[in-house]
Amino acid sequence: MPRNAADYHGDNGLLYCGKCQTPKEAFFPKGLVLMGKNKHPVECACHKAERERQEATVKEQKHLDLVRRLKAEGFSDSAMLNWTFENDNGRSPQMHHAHRYVEQWQTMRTENIGLLLWGGVGTGKSFLAGCIANALMEQEVPVCMTNFARILNDSFSGRNEVVDRLCRYSLLIIDDFGMERGTEYALEQIYNIVDSRYRSRKPLIVTTNLTLDEIQHPQDTAHARIYDRLLEMCVPISCIGVSLRRETAQEKLERLKALIG
Repeated sequence: MPRNAADYHGDNGLLYCGKCQTPKEAFFPKGLVLMGKNKHPVECACHKAERERQEATVKEQKHLDLVRRLKAEGFSDSAMLNWTFENDNGRSPQMHHAHRYVEQWQTMRTENIGLLLWGGVGTGKSFLAGCIANALMEQEVPVCMTNFARILNDSFSGRNEVVDRLCRYSLLIIDDFGMERGTEYALEQIYNIVDSRYRSRKPLIVTTNLTLDEIQHPQDTAHARIYDRLLEMCVPISCIGVSLRRETAQEKLERLKALIG
């Protein structure tokens, strides 16, 4: 340890820090003497505190950098960055499911348990899923939140690469599921992605405007095998009720009337 002008030797012969009055030296145990010395340097309390503070600062910065990178890579839309528990307005009765999922993430991950958030347009399904994504990324969990339109667009340049990339994430969230009522190619791609998550035992969260009855009773075999996989992997959560988007629009209208009335 470096010696400062204010440092001093105690009655026991050890060097003490002039700032915190704790030892900067310690005796070797059992009277041991090495190379003619019976004591060795140690950290005083203030030096240890400063070192730990600097280490904590570096650790926190590394954490922030990692979270920033995870969110940059994991979100297909920058608006999703604001879908957090802190920004919840308390109107979604299903939000406790999102909190619970994050709290029990290790179990969800181990047992490959996902969520199927179904209900009408504007009922907060995407926001709820985004809250889960942001909270887990804050815990340094790799999450991807995207939609099938983007997935299908990417798959034209490399079908297997897209499936492999999406399978690397600890959690995959597919927003606005239901546009798969399309071509044979699209249905095949969707099944490949859902099935790859199933086989790799990695959870999947899906939001959809489809009703649970539509998912449980598909009209053809192509959709049936996709929906069967989803129901096997995901716990259905009903997100029905008043459209939060409609409520927000009405509030803005009332606010505008108050301002110009």
